[in-house]
Order: sequence, then C-alpha cells, then structure tokens
Amino acid sequence: MTESITRTVSPGAVGTSSVRLEGREKVTGAAQYAADIPFEGVAHGWLVLSTVAKGRIRSLGTDAVLAMPGVVGILSHENAMRLNPEAGLFGPDASLQLFQDDLVPHVGRPVALVVAETPEQARAGADALIVTYDEEPHDTAFSVDHPGAYAPAPEAGHGDVDAEIAAAPAVVDQRYTTPEAHHSAMEPHASMARWENGRLEIVDSNQGAHTVSLLVAKLFDLDADVVRVRSEHVGGGFGSKGVGPHIVFAVMAATLLARPVRVVLTRRQVFSVTTMRPATEQRIRLGSDSTGHLRAIDHESANFTSTIHEYVEHSTEITNMMYAADAIRMRTSVVRLNLPTPGWMRGPGAGPGAFALESAMDELAELTGIDPVELRLRNEPASGPVSRLPFSSRNLVGCLQEGARRFGWADRDPKPGIRREGRWLLGTGMAAGAYGAGSLPSSASITAEADGTFTVGIAAADIGTGARTALSLLAADALSVPTDRVRMKIGDSDLGPAWLAGGSRGTSSWAWAISEAAADLAPKLAAADGIPPGGITGKADTTALIAALGQQERQSHGAQFAEVAVDPATGEVRVRRLLGIFAAGRIVNPLTTRSQLIGGMTMGLSMALHEEGLRDETSGGQVNADFAGYHFASHADVPDIEAGWVADHDPSNPAGIKGVGEVGIVGTAAAIANAVWHATGVRHRSLPIRLDRVLEGGVSATRSG
Repeated sequence: MTESITRTVSPGAVGTSSVRLEGREKVTGAAQYAADIPFEGVAHGWLVLSTVAKGRIRSLGTDAVLAMPGVVGILSHENAMRLNPEAGLFGPDASLQLFQDDLVPHVGRPVALVVAETPEQARAGADALIVTYDEEPHDTAFSVDHPGAYAPAPEAGHGDVDAEIAAAPAVVDQRYTTPEAHHSAMEPHASMARWENGRLEIVDSNQGAHTVSLLVAKLFDLDADVVRVRSEHVGGGFGSKGVGPHIVFAVMAATLLARPVRVVLTRRQVFSVTTMRPATEQRIRLGSDSTGHLRAIDHESANFTSTIHEYVEHSTEITNMMYAADAIRMRTSVVRLNLPTPGWMRGPGAGPGAFALESAMDELAELTGIDPVELRLRNEPASGPVSRLPFSSRNLVGCLQEGARRFGWADRDPKPGIRREGRWLLGTGMAAGAYGAGSLPSSASITAEADGTFTVGIAAADIGTGARTALSLLAADALSVPTDRVRMKIGDSDLGPAWLAGGSRGTSSWAWAISEAAADLAPKLAAADGIPPGGITGKADTTALIAALGQQERQSHGAQFAEVAVDPATGEVRVRRLLGIFAAGRIVNPLTTRSQLIGGMTMGLSMALHEEGLRDETSGGQVNADFAGYHFASHADVPDIEAGWVADHDPSNPAGIKGVGEVGIVGTAAAIANAVWHATGVRHRSLPIRLDRVLEGGVSATRSG
C-alpha cells in the first residue's frame, strides 16, 4: 500500500504547482514497481505465444520441457483452470478466456505458460517447447469494404444529411485513415499472485486495483472479499493496463502450484498480448453555405476487431462534441479479423476521430476562403450537437481565441507553400478537440489520527499522472489543514470501490469521494472529546450523488496550433512549435497538469509522424513489434511545446474538475497534418505522414511552379 506524506503546503494550495510526492523515490530508483517487489519462494512464468494466425493446437511437447532444470510446471488448455465465461469489464470478454480450448484466433495468442524457479529457466523452457498446429486460412486485411463489415449499433444524428449536402454550395467529401497503434508504456506489464491466509493477493501494474479485483474474482468464481490487488507504482498505462493475460496466468499458476508466481511480459510480448488502438478508415462529408455555416456533417468510421471479442473505436463520437450543424449523421462499422483484440488507447475514439473531422474542417476552410479558427467559431454549438443536452460548461471559444493570440495566428498568410527557409518549406496549422468528462461512483475514507495527521484511503491509481499529489492537495483543502498533515493511501483494492484511472474521469471521481468523506468526518470531530488511539473516521460513497446528476454534455476541450518545416527533397517533417490551450475545469496542480497535456500532445505528434503497427498478411504477425521497428517521438522530435488553459469551472462536480489525460492528444495530429498542407500545398489524409508519403505527394503545382 503506497503511503506518502506531502511537504508543507498551506490550505488553499489547490491551483498552485506542487512537486510529486513520490518524485524523489522514482528518480532515485527507490520506487518499486510490480516486477521489483521481492516475495519469498516466488516462481516465474514465461509465455509461449502462437505462431499461426488461425487454427488449432495439435500437440504440446511438454515432457521434454518438464525435465529441464528448474521447470516446475507447464500450463495450457490441457490442464488450466476453468474460467467464468461471463467475466469482463463491460460484459463477457472472450479475450480473457485463456487456455480454455485448443483454438488459435491470432498470432501471439498465449498457448502455454512455462513456470520455473528463475526467469532464465522459465524462458529456456518456453523457447524449447514445441507446439504443433493444424493451421487454417486466416484473414488480417482490414478495409471498410470488407465483406464481413457490420454495424454494431444503429446510426445516430438528426436531420436529412443527404439533402443538406446536395443543397450546400461548399462540400468536402474525403476519406482518412489511421493505423494500428500501440500504447508503449515505459513499464511492461507484470503481475505476481499468491495465496496467503485464505486470500488471493495480487501485486500488479494496473489502472484500478478495485476494478481488477472484482474482475479477477468473477473470472475465477471467487468471493470478492477473497481477492486483494495492490498496485504501488505504475509506469504508464494509456488504457492498456486492465486485466491482462499476465494476471490470469499468475493466478492460475499460483493456484495450481500452491506457491507465489510472477509473470512479466517482455516488450515484444506486450505488443502481441495486450491491447492496441485498431486501424480506422473514416469518411467525412461536410456541407456549408458560403459563410461557413455547417449545413451537414456526415461521419462514417470503421475499425477492425478480433474474431473473439468486439471492440468499437467510437471515432464518430467527436462529432457529437464539436460543431453545430443543421443535419448530422454518425455511422460505425466493425470488421472481425484474425488479429488481437483492440482496446482503449489514450483518447480512444476521439483521437482518430478528430484527425478526420479536423482535417476536413481545414479543407472546408480552404474551400470557402474562411480562416480555420473563424470557421470553428462560426459553428460553435449552444448545446450538444446531436444530443441537444446542455453543456455542464464549455469554453472552446476561449481556447481558440487565446491559442490564436499566443501563437500569433493573425500574422499567418493563408496561402500554402509560400514560406521557405533554406531547404525547408514552412507551414502552420491548427485543430480543435474534445474528450468526455464527468465523475463515476467511488468511495473514500479519512481518519483523523491521534497525532494530528489525517490518513486518506482511496483505491485510486497513479499511473504517472500525479494523481497521488493532486488528491493530497484536494484532501488538505477539504480538511483545511496543511498538506504535511495528510497521508495518502492509494492503489489497494481493500480501500474500497473506486473508479479506475481512465477516461479522464479518475481525479474528478476520487476528488468527489474525498470531499464527501471530509464532510462526513467534520461533525464527528466536532462532537468528539479528543481523538482516541484508533482515530476517528469519516467515510463516503458517491454512488447515489452521481446517480442524481442531471443529463448534461460534459467534456474537456482544447485547441492546438503547430508550426512545421518540411524538406521536399528528403520527405522529412519537423515540428518546430506546438501550442495547446485547454478548457478542462478546475486545475488542481498546474505542474502535473501541464505535464499531462504536454505528454498528450507529444503522443499526438507521434500519431501524426511516426506510429504505425505493421502486419505481414502472409503470417498475420506484426513485423515491428519492438522499439527498434515501432517508432514514436524521441526527445529530438519534440520541439518547443507549450500547454496552457482558460477558465472553465464545472459546477456539476463539487471540485469543479474535468480531466486532462485524454484531451491533449485529441486534435494534435490534425493540427500537424494541416500545417504540413500549409507548408507544401498537399493534403495528407493517411497517418503517419511518413517520409515516403511526403516524397510521393510532393508539393502543390503552385509551389513547384
């Protein structure tokens, strides 16, 4: 259980920059992650992954491996525990039904776990295990025109889109694609499981200890109070660290072998075994009048999923957040392929969706001769564009105006391909974005201790965001005490139900529970004649409070501005400046908030220029499943990057908080792509904007002439 005491900060410190409570431990190597914590008698599991994309396991050469030094067991479909097929985060998830049959749905599906006394012995055994398959024809080719494409839900929207577009004097009709992308968190996935005193203890790297504990309990048909999950420090997640195969196998092996077992994924295994963002193909049709007023938005999106579990990348949801139009239609389709099951990745849906929508908006600005910022301002909605619900708060206008001012947008010449600096063509571009916000039910406790300190307990997760520090500031304010009197306990399922770190709803959910626990504690302290040795505790659960909230559109918003340099001879694209201005509710800790937003924009830069999971259609496997082949932004790629914010208090949450984890990435790729167009006069509608694509596209006829 993580326990930290803050440095002294006076009450009212929310809104002032505060260093991370655990910062020194992390930079000195003292912080222990899931794979670091020692346990007596722990054995080590090593995964064996399928090498075929579809088929059945014919045989496993286990006898020879069991005779190898240190090997204590091999788990497979032949001897695995039976799992509850109804288990899943939001309904049954067949991707968690591991070792339940001999079927192979994709390359990289775990087919065995070799357990040994040391990691080296386990790896040697896994490498030596011979698996034979009855291979079948597979399908890994994603296309919106795939004959197996289907709609997972009815279309949404209002008005007659086709009639409005037919009557519109200005129409954009284009297709945009984004590739498979991987989370690439700094810390690989790891889990240790053991049975002790009748309870199953799991030490894991995850985004929500209580959520994981409930899912493990259901998966293994255990009482919920039997399972305890601890997650001390987490080295990034970006949506990938829920319940993964490593947890399932650690629990299986610990149960069957009656000893602690740790399973740590290698980097290559992370690419195959955990989730990723699926590739998308999107079509955007925009129709406007001559003043730029949107008459219609038609947004279609398709993504792949696995053959065993449906995942929908809701790219069209961005259209319900951004702009008013007389008619809107949103349609989604899914293609089942012999590929791993995709999942949430930072800015799910909105990330690829904003690339398409904001690129199309830039094309409409070019077509109508209206400034891109002004075009967006003219289509600002008064309520949810599709839902027609009121906004809890919204200040996208402030983001656009302040961003334009700080970036110097007014000095921009709208004509593309006219600025040059030596061999470089220069251009600027912008885009806007949004991501859903809100709070979800959580519980918390605060104990007033006899020594004058306060212990705050909540099963929150700090996955590198600074949540631990932010919650200490919020607790100190709620208690009206300096932060050096606050002790935080997080990352332990025994602390009670709490929402996970995901969907930009973690801090807002946890803050509400902490403020209610402080309110519950206050009268108890006032009535007490001193504090007994065990302390006095206030508790809260926000389930009923959140259920009573009225329906509203709740989102964080942002506007990004980019300057790029493009070398038309080599295809090289360099981002020189990147500015993001955001409206994300009350800012608890400006230091870590800025870090989050800059991190999101950096991932958006990676999305625009680098990240692309590549598949070999013959084998069905990923050909760049390591950091040598899967490229993302390094320090040399990250330019002068700034993040700021405008006022945007959300009265629907007592703390006024929205969220900043996702909104930074949403819109950034489109801003960079629009800047590349401004530099070269050529549109890039497929990400990433690789060197070869720049060379193939060249520069516009106007520029080359």
